Amino acid sequence: MVGLVIVSHSQKLAEGVVELARAMADEVRIAEAGGLEDGTLGTSYQRIHDAIEEVYSEDGVAVLMDMGSAVMTAEMVLEDLDKDNVLLVDCPLVEGAVLAAVESATGSSLQTLIDRTKDSYVTKKIVTDFE
Repeated sequence: MVGLVIVSHSQKLAEGVVELARAMADEVRIAEAGGLEDGTLGTSYQRIHDAIEEVYSEDGVAVLMDMGSAVMTAEMVLEDLDKDNVLLVDCPLVEGAVLAAVESATGSSLQTLIDRTKDSYVTKKIVTDFE
């Protein structure tokens, strides 16, 4: 089963996204890497690294980030890990995390999970008559 890591500048946001994703698929290994070690806003190389190690398996790890330095820091961690089966996922954080959790729970491969998670970019929340 593919593991998930949620990277955010905010520890509370990362914890909330993990809580929501687990509500949809509680058997999936999901770790958060939100904020800095002291709980303030920011991104931590060590927290991202540790979260990946926590959920790692041969099936791989999908890393979802909120924005900016979270992406850059996650990229640095992946370069240092040098594992082909740990990949960054470009998607909306909340919607992507829920889709990724469901895909992982169904046994999807890492690449299938990433491909399907990209659907979260076009999922409409509200359908209006004037579109």
